This record gives sequence, C-alpha cells and structure tokens, in this order.
Amino acid sequence: MGKLFLVPTPIGNLEDITLRAITVLKEVDLILAEDTRTSGKLLKHFDINTQMHSHHMHNEHRTTENLIHKLRAGTSMAMISDAGTPAISDPGFLLTRACIENDIEVECLPGATAFVPALVNSGLPNDRFVFEGFLPVKKGRQTRLELLAQENRTMIFYESPHKLLKTLTQFSEYFGGNRSVSISRELTKLYEETVRGTVVEVLEHYTQKPPKGELVIVVGGKK
Repeated sequence: MGKLFLVPTPIGNLEDITLRAITVLKEVDLILAEDTRTSGKLLKHFDINTQMHSHHMHNEHRTTENLIHKLRAGTSMAMISDAGTPAISDPGFLLTRACIENDIEVECLPGATAFVPALVNSGLPNDRFVFEGFLPVKKGRQTRLELLAQENRTMIFYESPHKLLKTLTQFSEYFGGNRSVSISRELTKLYEETVRGTVVEVLEHYTQKPPKGELVIVVGGKK
C-alpha cells in the first residue's frame, strides 16, 4: 500500500519551504501538481527530479480513481498546489477523502497557508475565526453575505484584485461601512502590504490605488 503526502509549498518566498517538504518531494514516486509548469520551477530550484502528473480542479474527478489504484499498488505520492497547503481553496479534498475511504494512509505536512499570517497580522481577534475562502461568484452570494452579517467571529476571505472593489462595496452594504477590515496582499513577496481600517476607508484606498497580487481579506465580526 502506498501513501499520500499533502505538501505545502511557498506562497511567495521560496525560503519558506520546509526541509521536510523537500525530503518528501525527493523521496516519493510521484508528485501531483496543480500546474506542472508552475511547480516545475519550484522543483528545479531545489533540484527535485521526481516525476510529476497534473492534478487540478478540472480533472480531479476523472483521475482520482486511477490514483487510488496506483496508491493501492504501492506508489507513494505527494500532492502540491501552486502555492500554500493543498485542499485549502485548492485541489486535495477529493483525493484525501478517497484515500481515507480506501484505508490508504494520508499525511499532511505543516507549512505555508496564506490566511494564517494575514489573520495574525490583522490586529483583529484571532482566538476564534471562520475561514470562508472565496465567496460564491453569483448563485448563493447574497444569501451567504446575509448570513455572515450576523457572524461575531473574525472572518477570512480570499479575493482576486479585479473583484476586490465589488466585494468591499458589498461588505459595506451587508456588514456596515464602519466594520473593521484588514487586507494583506503579496504575502511573503517583495511588495507585501497590509492595509487596515474600516470597510469604507479601505474601499476608498483601493479605489484610488487599484490592488495587484493575491489578496486575503480579514473582517471583524459583528459586535
């Protein structure tokens, strides 16, 4: 019986990979990568020559059964995403669940996840929080926002730059313009930045200065 390793990869700064992650990636028989081109650069940097297969949200439903067959036959695998920890707003859940259902051992290594430094750096309460990831694009978005308007724990969202203004405008509408918010972008990279304030203040900031890079939004809960 093989084994599946879930291996976090750096979200920006390559020095954030762990020594253990490098060892596992070198020793497994196969690496499942969200984008083999993106991951290829990482593997080349650390002189990792393990074979890669593409495994992403568009093919994971089709490939999971075959991967389970290989694992049962003794193949060891590591799953990586483009950045961060697999299955956190990235592929990983389906294969992990299938492994558990087939009594195949799964081990998740600790490592980089974008929402943790964004939460800790926000200055908002972090003893209790909810991770929402990406909000629904259309269907269910309004219902979700109405529900979250009553949430009293700190909330964490992922968002793309071109949708940020729309999302903040909706936060102002559903949560109130005075709700505290912290937005971190380009975490661990050269132009890392965190902007804090009320929803209205941060919306005004990014209206005048359109954001670039991946974003993590941390919103204070209802008081």
